[in-house]
Amino acid sequence: MNEPEPESRAKPQQAPTKPEGQLQRVIHRLKLADLIFDHIENGALVTDADGYILYFNRPYASFLGIKAEQAIGKHVTEVLENSRMHIVARTGKAEVNEIFKTRGRDMVVQRIPIFDGGKVVAAYGQIMFKQVSDVGRLANSLNLLKSKLKLYEKELTSLRSTRYNFDSIHGTSPPIIALKESARKAALTDLPILLTGESGTGKELFAQAIHQASSRHKNPSIHINCAAIPKELFEAELFGYAEGAFTGAKSGGKPGKFELADGGTLFLDEIGEMPLDLQPKLLRVLEDKLFERVGGNRLLKSDFRIIAATNRNLELMVKQKEFREDLFYRLNVVPLPIPPLRERRGDIIPLAWHLLNKIAESYPGSRYELMPAAEKILDNYHWPGNIRELLNVLERTAFTIEGNRIEACDLPFYLSRPAVAVLQRRQWDLCAVVAEAEREALRKALELTDNNKARAAKLLGIHRTVLYKKMTKYQIPLN
Repeated sequence: MNEPEPESRAKPQQAPTKPEGQLQRVIHRLKLADLIFDHIENGALVTDADGYILYFNRPYASFLGIKAEQAIGKHVTEVLENSRMHIVARTGKAEVNEIFKTRGRDMVVQRIPIFDGGKVVAAYGQIMFKQVSDVGRLANSLNLLKSKLKLYEKELTSLRSTRYNFDSIHGTSPPIIALKESARKAALTDLPILLTGESGTGKELFAQAIHQASSRHKNPSIHINCAAIPKELFEAELFGYAEGAFTGAKSGGKPGKFELADGGTLFLDEIGEMPLDLQPKLLRVLEDKLFERVGGNRLLKSDFRIIAATNRNLELMVKQKEFREDLFYRLNVVPLPIPPLRERRGDIIPLAWHLLNKIAESYPGSRYELMPAAEKILDNYHWPGNIRELLNVLERTAFTIEGNRIEACDLPFYLSRPAVAVLQRRQWDLCAVVAEAEREALRKALELTDNNKARAAKLLGIHRTVLYKKMTKYQIPLN
């Protein structure tokens, strides 16, 4: 008969499994932490609560000309004079973006206390910038990016609303067809272009179309009107200025149009108005694309394409010493003279219809028609203000008429006024000339409105009572 085992005898226990997998994971994480720490580019270290170095990465050691292993275990002040790591560990107060001088170099650093259970157990330090001047360069870069962002937003808004290209230039007359063909060829190059022509012929429209057809169309087109900038601000506008260049200068300075046009097109409108003393500086930039900001000492480079425009005779200005000859030849590589509207009469009526359609877009449901008599007046007028004047006339007329049909009498009176040929027959004094012109204006207004006094007064822009008084003065029948 089997005897029962004594209760005191212990049952054999299974040996615990060795956590080898867990150990390998810990080792892997430590190696990964070391790798990450050694890849902090500008340098980093960790001290204990008393300021003794626990970790010192290789970029920091290389920067100081020592081996990382030599720093481990030493007090931080033995390796880095003027260090405050031990002070941060003692006070528990972080120091961020502080100037730290070591081995004759000013750097920007941060020192962060590390807490465990409410108690400082270590301190982490890192170099943010190896030179204080790097901060200034970063600020300048950010300032440039902000300026470009604003410009891009403005350009995007502009392009969404009026994205001008060669299809936006209307006209089928031989002069305009030849000009568009030359401009398309010029757009495929980076050569400087000089647009010339009377005011209102569409120089800016051509400049935008050339930019859109060029390889630079994804980059900004910077427009500067040389006639609209005070002489004393011109240089800063073109070249930008450095911080502290003058009283009131923005912190970090401001980029100029040359910088903003990098990779794109710089359009200098009214180039004939550029101050003479600034022209040599512009010439230098056009030659080598290098420049300095006002008050700065750092050479900047910008890759831009130049398009200039003017309604003045630059060749005559060169002869009169009002414009530099060398700058003229540098700008006039591809000359594109834009003909005035009176030299492309076949385009006047098609342009007028096109502009009326554009005007109608501002008034939903509107549609305007030019009657044959009105077309004849537009076609016969000499248009000294060119397309800008034509647009002005049509906008005024569309605003004042009732309905959508534009008759001859709806157009401004001066378009159909005959030239004062009487002046060629004999000399009159000024009062006589004015009186004759006023008398002729009254007669023509009454004729165009079938002797309707209210409409005639409206056409002349005067009160009906004034019309009656002038008719009496000039002995024009009231009936």
